[in-house]
Amino acid sequence: MSIVTRFAPSPTGHLHLGHAFSATIAWRRAREAGGRFLLRLEDIDPSRCRPEFATAILEDLAWLGLDWDGDVRVQSGHLPEYQALLDALSERGLLYPCFCTRADIAREIEASANAPHAPDGSLIYPGTCRALSADERDARIAAGERFALRLHMQRAVQGPLSFEEEGDGTIVCNPAAFGDVVLARKDAPASYHLCVTHDDALQGVTLVTRGQDLQPATHIHRLLQALMGWPAPQYAHHRLLTDAAGRRLAKRDRAATLRDLHTGGVSAGDVRAMLGV
Repeated sequence: MSIVTRFAPSPTGHLHLGHAFSATIAWRRAREAGGRFLLRLEDIDPSRCRPEFATAILEDLAWLGLDWDGDVRVQSGHLPEYQALLDALSERGLLYPCFCTRADIAREIEASANAPHAPDGSLIYPGTCRALSADERDARIAAGERFALRLHMQRAVQGPLSFEEEGDGTIVCNPAAFGDVVLARKDAPASYHLCVTHDDALQGVTLVTRGQDLQPATHIHRLLQALMGWPAPQYAHHRLLTDAAGRRLAKRDRAATLRDLHTGGVSAGDVRAMLGV
């Protein structure tokens, strides 16, 4: 079977060295194996994604010397596909509307003697709206109250799950530890978890290379793959690049971008040497 990898950034800012590191790993794995390297733009969040950043991603990757196979998949152009998935899960009784605001959830958690945390460090949703009656849900929806859609984790988990992590072998999954995760937000038509899992299956991705910070999310992704009958790719979660203070490079911390390096006279070859891949 031919290897298929992908790089799937969100166009919410310019690419930095951490992005270049991840993209280069995926590109090199595909090229060395004679496989395919795909580029996907995960632009579901309308409040943060910008067309100019999408254009810049293509330009920066080309400058770095990374080419991709086929057309770029732009998630915002496939919203009906994600809605169809939500509809299918809803028909199976696996989703419920959540009307809680962040403040509501924070108050509920504060009232708890011991607020539980998911493996990724996030607080677990206390399940406030899970207990609402069908009549109350329908009334609140009819009144125009905004809501997210959460996965009813207790109903969704039906049996043991695992994934293959390159170098570590079989990892046993525990998606229930994340609680009722959001699959459609109030301000976005679908969540990262739903879109990335669907697209990896649709595009035939066989090897997912991404940062270690996303390994916990794989537990949720394997559950969605099982629920929808999608194949499970192999995973290779790589180390994260950090700054001098040991913090991982991130847009929110204004990490130096590839554009900064380029305009500052650093060559693409210099960047590749910095990355060491």
